[in-house]
Amino acid sequence: MVAPSGYLPDPKVIDRAAAFFAARGWTVEAGESVFSREERFAGPDELRLADLQRFAVDPTLDVVLAARGGYGITRILERVDFAAIRARAPVLVGYSDFTAIHLAYLARGGVSFAGPSAGDFGAARPDPFTVEHFFGVLENRRYAVEFDAEGPACKAEGRLWGGNLALVCALIGTPFLPRVRGGILFLEDVNEAAYRVERMLVQLAQAGILQRQRAILLGAFDPVPPMPTDNGYSLASVVKFLRMLVEVPVVTGLPFGHVARKLTLPVGGRAALTVRRGRAQLALSRYPTIPL
Repeated sequence: MVAPSGYLPDPKVIDRAAAFFAARGWTVEAGESVFSREERFAGPDELRLADLQRFAVDPTLDVVLAARGGYGITRILERVDFAAIRARAPVLVGYSDFTAIHLAYLARGGVSFAGPSAGDFGAARPDPFTVEHFFGVLENRRYAVEFDAEGPACKAEGRLWGGNLALVCALIGTPFLPRVRGGILFLEDVNEAAYRVERMLVQLAQAGILQRQRAILLGAFDPVPPMPTDNGYSLASVVKFLRMLVEVPVVTGLPFGHVARKLTLPVGGRAALTVRRGRAQLALSRYPTIPL
């Protein structure tokens, strides 16, 4: 477990997460960054970078799990040796700020996982759905999940990619955003007002990114802080406008985001999406797994 972004407000989360994995027979190692603090970060940039790099290329480790999100990865992104990480091809898992690692790694041909952090496994009661699909994906070369969804009936197949909406937008114009055509783009965010979510989606459309996809999957955005001037404008208004803005199918209901109940999704893996009568099936393949 490493903390390449923000510090952990409650370090006991790591103890509980370690106990969770130890109960399954795993050996757990935590980097120094997990217990460090410097301003809002989990220690100095150099420490967080060194922890991430060391763990990601260590041949004795099967999974590298982000302790939490926050902010900080973009400060060290240019110094990450992605070529060395790809040569090792570890299972990298995280979400939120870790989206920057997912996308930069994908831009260099790697596949990683948007999924739970140590905080999810260190919860008083880890969500059974999250636990089931974490191990389900990582222990199987192919995996399929169904969930309630809202959107047009459609079928789409392509490279799965995306993550936190703000991070995707932050990487536009940098060498760390992969150029994915014919993909399935998934997006989530937290604590963003509806107008800010729309503005970021419009930015992706104006950059030509949304139009190049075969489908757009929207996960959780809760909470969406209301603004005094919303006057009825909401996230539903944003989704309605997005569907008018692009011809790509826009599907809501993906169980992923800053919520306890979340899937584990291979960023850069293959996905086949089928939506019909309020249900969606997402079939996943072509991603690294852990040895059994």
